[in-house]
Amino acid sequence: MSSRPPVIAILGHVDHGKTSLLDYIRKSHIAQKEYGAITQKIGAYEINTKIKGYKTDKITFIDTPGHEAFSQLRLRGANVADLALLIIDGKDSVMPQTVESISHIQAAKIPFIVVINKTDLPDSKPEKVKNDLLKHKVAVEGKGGQIPAVNVSAKTGQGVNELLEAILLISSEFNLSCEKSNPLKAIVIETKKDRRGTVVSVIVKDGLLKVGQTVYVNQIAAKIRSLTNDLGQSIIEAYPSTPVEIFGLNNTPVVGSIITSQPGNAPDQTEQKGIKSQAKKVFDLNTVLQSTEKKEKKLRLIIKTDSYGSLEAISSALSDKDNIEVILNMVGDIHKSDVFLAKTAKAIIVGFNTQIENEIKLLAKQEKVIIKTYHIIFELLQELDEVADLIKQKEETEKEIKGQAQILATFIIEQEKIYGIKITKGKISLNDGAEIYRENNPVGKTKVVSLKIRAKKVNEVKKDQEAGVILSPSLDIRVGDMIKSIL
Repeated sequence: MSSRPPVIAILGHVDHGKTSLLDYIRKSHIAQKEYGAITQKIGAYEINTKIKGYKTDKITFIDTPGHEAFSQLRLRGANVADLALLIIDGKDSVMPQTVESISHIQAAKIPFIVVINKTDLPDSKPEKVKNDLLKHKVAVEGKGGQIPAVNVSAKTGQGVNELLEAILLISSEFNLSCEKSNPLKAIVIETKKDRRGTVVSVIVKDGLLKVGQTVYVNQIAAKIRSLTNDLGQSIIEAYPSTPVEIFGLNNTPVVGSIITSQPGNAPDQTEQKGIKSQAKKVFDLNTVLQSTEKKEKKLRLIIKTDSYGSLEAISSALSDKDNIEVILNMVGDIHKSDVFLAKTAKAIIVGFNTQIENEIKLLAKQEKVIIKTYHIIFELLQELDEVADLIKQKEETEKEIKGQAQILATFIIEQEKIYGIKITKGKISLNDGAEIYRENNPVGKTKVVSLKIRAKKVNEVKKDQEAGVILSPSLDIRVGDMIKSIL
């Protein structure tokens, strides 16, 4: 096994300096004689920081992926980025697309560094940025959290080396490794067609990508005719974390497609078939019940409204709902990035007095994302409450029942209340947590503290056996009630 460079994605609000920062890093860490050959169209590039003391001194940057591309990679299972940078203007502080970027990074479940740009300007206020981030549950170092925050200037280069070292330091904790002898795995980050034919930009994740090699995309074989690196140079092979353009594919794979050296399953092709088969299916709010994850029984929402007043009213009304989680709430129309975020986060989109273009509706159908729009706040809240309650009920019914017994009799022996039971399903063990039900309605929760069969202490009682049980607390338990032992 050998170490590989970290792959970094960069997100943030428009005009906050993402491109400027990347340009500075790229120009300052590539020799002048090489710089003239740099291509700006590969979608990613690798730099040599020349910073020693870490497992690698190289970093691969994905060239400013839009939220849509970033989410497309995630929803197709293409974990291309190891770390994200959240770029924030030190003057403007947190803006709408900053909030959106936070949601996308959190949905991706990858660590990130807050990069406060333009700190060379006199009106830059890094501390305000850090405080504003707290409103969005992002706590940086020095503000009660552990997320690193680095002050930089994309114009002067101030703090850039500190940022690069922070990336290498955090990445070293991940033990990023690869095995060049492993089967090839490369991820498509960009595709286009030009006079050269189909050009596909990829980042190699494992194994080696070589000229002349036969590869498979969606079970379609192709032979690699040539490889070009981010300097525009022809190369023979590409190692893990290396970004390259490849030529030789006859089809144009979508962003997030996996390129392998062996034929196998075709996730994208399967997904496309799924899109066609679902095109005529009618989606309503209740279908979210089928997609709710077993371990997280919450209704997850992306809320878009026509005004801040509406947003505040809706957010306030939902804030005390334990079974509703708002992962993004913003003013504005519903966009493609909202659909992709909803897909990755398993959320539904709620619009209040917002516009939805036909293109967005079609995309939502293709990606099986539910969009509900409202014009009356009362109706919105009422329907969300109903669905959240259904999710809660579904969670209750899906509890794994270890055992179930019926109360046949009650006794008091030596001032201890003992219940005579018969096991009707599974088994009940000593120290089990239990719930008492009367006519299918919950009475309360208790615990099995003693089990006996014919005065003999036992550790468990199985189906069709009768036993005496002591529960603590005893609750108001009657003959005919049911005991359910919950896993």
